[in-house]
Amino acid sequence: MRSERRSGGMRENWKQSDAAWRDPAEIISLWSDAGHVKPGLLKHKVAGNWWDVLDQTGVTLLVTREYEHLAIAMSCNRGRPRTSYIEVPHPSGIAINRRTGRVWMASTRNPNHVIEFRPVTADSGHLKRDATSHARDTLVPARTWFLPGRTYLHELALIGGTLYGNAVGMNAVTRLDPEGALAPEWWPACIDGKRGKPRFENNYLQLNSIAAGKTVRTSFFSASAEKIGARRPGHQNFPVDRRGVIFSGKTREPVCRGLTRPHSARLYRSRIWVDNSGYGEVGYVDGERFACVTAIPAWTRGLCFHGSIAFVGASRVIPRFSNYAPGLDVGKTVCGVFAIDARQGEVLGSITWPGGNQVFAVDWIPGSRGGHFPFEPSDKNTVKRATDLFYSYQTQFRKEQSR
Repeated sequence: MRSERRSGGMRENWKQSDAAWRDPAEIISLWSDAGHVKPGLLKHKVAGNWWDVLDQTGVTLLVTREYEHLAIAMSCNRGRPRTSYIEVPHPSGIAINRRTGRVWMASTRNPNHVIEFRPVTADSGHLKRDATSHARDTLVPARTWFLPGRTYLHELALIGGTLYGNAVGMNAVTRLDPEGALAPEWWPACIDGKRGKPRFENNYLQLNSIAAGKTVRTSFFSASAEKIGARRPGHQNFPVDRRGVIFSGKTREPVCRGLTRPHSARLYRSRIWVDNSGYGEVGYVDGERFACVTAIPAWTRGLCFHGSIAFVGASRVIPRFSNYAPGLDVGKTVCGVFAIDARQGEVLGSITWPGGNQVFAVDWIPGSRGGHFPFEPSDKNTVKRATDLFYSYQTQFRKEQSR
């Protein structure tokens, strides 16, 4: 009898082990609970001409929602909206090579890791014709590499064709090497310690975004503070109101002051643009001060441009950090993306997720590159499609690497 019970228990263990790790969503995210997205997280509301704007630009918009562990892709082709997603642990920054369609995404849990996505170019002949057409240009993970949790990786940017990231936990900007090396290449002068040794040991400034130029020296970087103080980011009494700055890559000194928890600095048409998050604003640097173009009822974070349109990420304010948003009515903040006319500040349209929390990054990929993720909330066969896709997909990984 004991032998039979033992045999039955072993068969059950084998059965469970055999069934485990079968869902592609779990495999590609290295997360055993992936593939079970709560439907409410993907429900949305649209205002204004949101889908028309996407249709006219012809782009696919990529958005990371860090606290829901979701990355979303959105586009509209001839009036037909399309939304897709992938689950990633706490996704934050995005960098895109728009020529090749390659996308890099930061995952800021402990340990941090960087995921490189590439568009599917073909399959090995296993997919049916309609499935092959549906799969082409889908963004799939090509490789990933890990970094220590203390890196506290935020934004990613391509500078001179090289991938860089904000190592917020080190107050520095570092080159990101797929071999896993972590070597800071830039930091503000204010963290130079005794005998010139930089203070990399803790997050003192919340150095969190990159306005990428052609080189690191011609780039700019936002931070919540311009010098080391007694209180650090993460402390609820960390002073933020109008303490934020933009640092110059060349001088390592501030070129703009008076910001409140700034994020998503960008170089656009010879101006430094930035989200002044604590006041729900987006604008540009005028002289040494911030000039607001428009404000929305949200913590602004995430910013990209297509022509004269600025796509601005909108987040709710986490209640315990309400003091970080002195210019907002915390209870009325929303989660979504707003399309704004950068010339006049007019809101052209928006999409909001009532069940959403915080957006980190917003960027676009040309529609010709596709740029959608493998899972679609409106597709009843999304799991089957993904299973077939990941069984036989091909990318240009080797070809591009050999150049």
